Amino acid sequence: MRKRLTKKMLIKICVLSVVIILTIWTAWSNTALMVNAVTISGSRIPAAFSGFRIAQVSDLHNAEFGENNEELLKLLSESGPDIIVITGDLIDAQRTDVGIAIRFAQESVRIAPTYYVTGNHEAASPQYDALKAGLEAAGVTVLEDETVYLERGGETMALIGLADPDFTVKGDLFGEVPAMVSTKLRKLIDDESGYTILLSHRPELFETYAACGVDLVLSGHAHGGQFRLPFIGGLVAPNQGLFPKYDAGLYLNGSTNMVVSRGIGNSIIPFRFNNRPEIVLVELRDE
Repeated sequence: MRKRLTKKMLIKICVLSVVIILTIWTAWSNTALMVNAVTISGSRIPAAFSGFRIAQVSDLHNAEFGENNEELLKLLSESGPDIIVITGDLIDAQRTDVGIAIRFAQESVRIAPTYYVTGNHEAASPQYDALKAGLEAAGVTVLEDETVYLERGGETMALIGLADPDFTVKGDLFGEVPAMVSTKLRKLIDDESGYTILLSHRPELFETYAACGVDLVLSGHAHGGQFRLPFIGGLVAPNQGLFPKYDAGLYLNGSTNMVVSRGIGNSIIPFRFNNRPEIVLVELRDE
């Protein structure tokens, strides 16, 4: 005689099915790397740089997508960037593998000139010096509170890279980090800088960047809020806490744009929810 399904059994089956579906979807979305395109327009962008493409890689945390990151590198190559920027946490302080980072960099520079700034994980790793040496040997431009100028069609833009504040001040107990960053930026930006692009790991310092007159900031660190909730956004981010203000996407403060990458890898929390890893492809357009 066939057993009839009771209401209680049906509920259990439904709950189990939902759990299985969410588990499969979460596992897939943690490895389903995507490219997210963002267009930045402005009258200050030099005409020669209209159409200029910047591929941003952030918070890789020693992750690998395919053997030797071949999937990540393939997507980068297909994006056709003019430059590639790495905005911190290329390694993970808890499980540092400098070799993975350097092998990625060796291939990245074959695609486009590559620029790198540190994150808090580099500041926490005793292997940072080895990483920096390996990146520079691979041909990556490491920017530690420095400005370089990009040239195209006889025009220039300033590309500024800030070292992570943790190299100087651990934590921000007395609120000294914004003042320190402001002092650094004001030394790096002058009347001759023209259009300025800032690479800085920390999005929570957006008000400081804007007050210093930066045109465009490329940042990371927030991991998209780690768990993204419909209609709400990210749940938690380092240095911002619950429901972070700057978790992912494009933000505007006066004339300053900031793009926050959701990043690629994971760190303390080993998985994401509703938050696919991404390469950000920024395209500049003059007005």
